[in-house]
Amino acid sequence: MTARVLVVDDVDANVKLLEARLSAEYFEVRTANSGPDALQICTREGTDVILLDVMMPGMDGFEVCRKLKSEPRTQHIPVIMVTALDQPGDLLRGLEAGADDFLTKPVDDLALVTRVKNLARLKLLTDEMLMRASTEEQMGVATAMGPGLEQAGRDGRILLVEDRERAADRLVKALETEQHVTCEPDPARALLSVPDGNYDLLIVSLNLVNADGLRLCSQVRSLDRTRHLPIMIVVEPGEEARLLRGLDMGVNDYIVRPVDGNELLARARTQIKRKRYTDYLRTRLEQTVEMAVLDPLTALHNRRYMSSHLKTLFEESAHRGKPLSVLVLDIDHFKAINDTHGHDAGDAVLREFGVRLKRNIRGIDLACRLGGEEFVVVMPDTDLDKAYLVGERLRQCIAAAPFFAGERHGALEVTASVGVASLEFPDDTPELILKRADQALYCAKRDGRNRVVADAA
Repeated sequence: MTARVLVVDDVDANVKLLEARLSAEYFEVRTANSGPDALQICTREGTDVILLDVMMPGMDGFEVCRKLKSEPRTQHIPVIMVTALDQPGDLLRGLEAGADDFLTKPVDDLALVTRVKNLARLKLLTDEMLMRASTEEQMGVATAMGPGLEQAGRDGRILLVEDRERAADRLVKALETEQHVTCEPDPARALLSVPDGNYDLLIVSLNLVNADGLRLCSQVRSLDRTRHLPIMIVVEPGEEARLLRGLDMGVNDYIVRPVDGNELLARARTQIKRKRYTDYLRTRLEQTVEMAVLDPLTALHNRRYMSSHLKTLFEESAHRGKPLSVLVLDIDHFKAINDTHGHDAGDAVLREFGVRLKRNIRGIDLACRLGGEEFVVVMPDTDLDKAYLVGERLRQCIAAAPFFAGERHGALEVTASVGVASLEFPDDTPELILKRADQALYCAKRDGRNRVVADAA
């Protein structure tokens, strides 16, 4: 894959070295020699991954990272801190500033490319979800990644797969200062427990005595319920070939033995934070999609969804030679309810109408609010006679019991008129069927309301 990478370092030789390595992998590279220049580029042009040197005059890398992560427009850009410092305190400072990953000078080529590719992949996913929302406020990004950013990667649930007791103890001891760790020595049992364990991270040793750790990673990636679970592998020095195979199959990160406890914590925290962020965006995206097809007042499908789905159901019915019917329902004298009791009472009636409608149709039927006080029910595999009976049942259930409109207004008597039409003619279209149902509804209202009329065209 390719991505836009911003290299930030005040030493030209370092910049040129990283630029050459990344360009050889077909990344598009931009450079900056100071923190302010980097911030300006990110704000003005955007980027996919930032390689940020720590030791710079004026504004150091920690301050640059903090500023990037505090701005809604740049806080989702992954930052890799590049430093010659390897003290635990520096790692912690980088984490607190919001860094997503770390590289230590001299930079290893495999680590460089791997880290950049993984974070660029994350950025691509994040951008795709953010683009589905019209504004950052709509997605709630500022709330999700604001003041609690440094806490987002803590208190996670980690499943560690390691069958060597002493090695497992060391890893658990390092992780349990911030995370909740379950250690499972048997990969087969681990595979069974992962889907239902609500884990935030899976850590797998590639040096299992009795099993192949890479096979477990492959199986976890192939399951729908664990497809998005971050995976970190623990490798021995010199295992580049197996490491590359793991990365190719979708492993998110790795750490090389002997494992530094602070680095392990840093990488675990980054993966957990990333998972929670993408889970949040995914959930908000699903809610946005739901809002686009549902009427917010009645929770029935809206007119836009009805138009699209009716067309699909019509085409299926016409192709298979099966019946299809449509009911158009209208609440009688609804304007009088609003005028007499107010719009809050009218809203209560509409909500209850939607509840009764849904309760009295089949699961395969499609109930929609067309707009105002008008509703539509689309019924596959239903001819005109059966649709009429359904319409009559709905009319009766609306009239049978008063609608509670709130403590102020009490119970209101409500009735509905219903028009019915079906797929009958070779040249029928969804629009024609709806029009005939609407004409039948007009006849029901003209003839006294609170009745069902079937189109007999």
